Amino acid sequence: MISKNNNIYDEKYEFNGINKPKKDLQYKLIKPKFSKEEKELLEELRNNLVDLAISSGENFQIDENALLNDISEWINRNTLSDDNKKVEKLANKLLGEIIGYGDIDPMIKDDNLEEIMIIGVNKPVFVYHREYGMMESNLTFSEDKEIISIIDSIARQINRRIDQESPILDGRLSDGSRVNATIPPISADGPSLTIRKFKKDPLTIIDLIRGNTVNSDLAAFLWLCVDGLGVKPANALISGGTSSGKTTTLNALAAFINPRERIITIEDTLELQIPHKHTVRMETKPPNIENKGELTMDDLVKNSLRQRPDRVIVGEVRGKEAITLFTALNTGHSGFGTLHSNNSRETITRLTNSPMNVPKIMISAIDFIIMQNRIYRSDGVSVRRVSEVDEIVGMEEGTIQLNKIFQWNGKTDEIENVSVSSNTLQSIADIKGIKTTELHNEISRRKSVLEFLAKNNIRSIHGLGKVIENYYLNPYTVLDSISDFS
Repeated sequence: MISKNNNIYDEKYEFNGINKPKKDLQYKLIKPKFSKEEKELLEELRNNLVDLAISSGENFQIDENALLNDISEWINRNTLSDDNKKVEKLANKLLGEIIGYGDIDPMIKDDNLEEIMIIGVNKPVFVYHREYGMMESNLTFSEDKEIISIIDSIARQINRRIDQESPILDGRLSDGSRVNATIPPISADGPSLTIRKFKKDPLTIIDLIRGNTVNSDLAAFLWLCVDGLGVKPANALISGGTSSGKTTTLNALAAFINPRERIITIEDTLELQIPHKHTVRMETKPPNIENKGELTMDDLVKNSLRQRPDRVIVGEVRGKEAITLFTALNTGHSGFGTLHSNNSRETITRLTNSPMNVPKIMISAIDFIIMQNRIYRSDGVSVRRVSEVDEIVGMEEGTIQLNKIFQWNGKTDEIENVSVSSNTLQSIADIKGIKTTELHNEISRRKSVLEFLAKNNIRSIHGLGKVIENYYLNPYTVLDSISDFS
């Protein structure tokens, strides 16, 4: 929980808020206090739970209600307390410590945080706040073992290990948050932990419009192209740097897919939340302790093609799965993906060189490269912007040709349509047997729907999904409803 005026209390953790010193904002965290007797109970409970987890093997799962009852009975036996309310309060307090993530648990529960970063002992834990940007917290760890205890707890929960032989931990928490941890000798200054938070309420295209990541013109254009009027759905790569919002934009655009289509998503860590009933989510699997059982992105892309997908969405394209994906796109499948790159030309260079090695002749299977950047303002807070949208229009003398459709203007902070024409729209019009002017009229209609939703803050993933589904069923009913409401 975050507060600017320091007056919001959390019953379990007392208070989490923001203090504003003279120079910088600080994320203030007040931890629950334990008496000496309570600390001894907590340590004994943890040891018993670890023993139970080890004896149960990989299938060990915690039943929170049963564990809460066990803790209450444990307190009664060890303290001889007859105050039921006091026992219940202490049991809940201990439960939060046992099944949570120690001192950083309230940070993980704070949906306003985007990232949590532990960089070593006697150094502040840093957080990245969605509104205030990078901040120091008042939390520090005085010993390596305190950080390692949290890392070990995470490792046990996700059935992974981290030790001298495997000093890197990469995975996801039960809520979907991505976690990366290192211990010496990999991290020379001691153990480190980075958690990229999974937003419980995912951002949608309406959020991106309201936040100026895209505008309604671009969003409506992409909606039409993603749909392709059912005859030519566009394929796209979303490129950008680390934490530029690629996956968020991918997720937002995937909501435009017709609900009748079958979607298969392939990710290293499950992040996409697509409001479609017919979605199959697949996740890569690292090798086990014996270095067996690994399932790579390429394995899953190949397998997806045997599952009759209408759309294949790859969370991040970075290796030999690129050839498999582009082969699928060149043989009639449709798909999306993200890729680390700084501009459209670099995206093509990365695709056509090692380790991806996609033949240049296959690149034309992609209709668009959507570039997204993370831009830092003078106050230190970053914003995400789609900086350009380029069409791939063919190859000339061995060079892939690009046609810029939209471009972000840094001076005005506006996304401008800079195209004379669009090959993608022309292709849809030719296959459909209509004029491109009719497509532009349809884009205008879809733009009015998106602007209505943005104006009225109808932005939840399910609310937006329902409107899009109804639009595909009967667009004029939706348009009439908007007109009547206005």
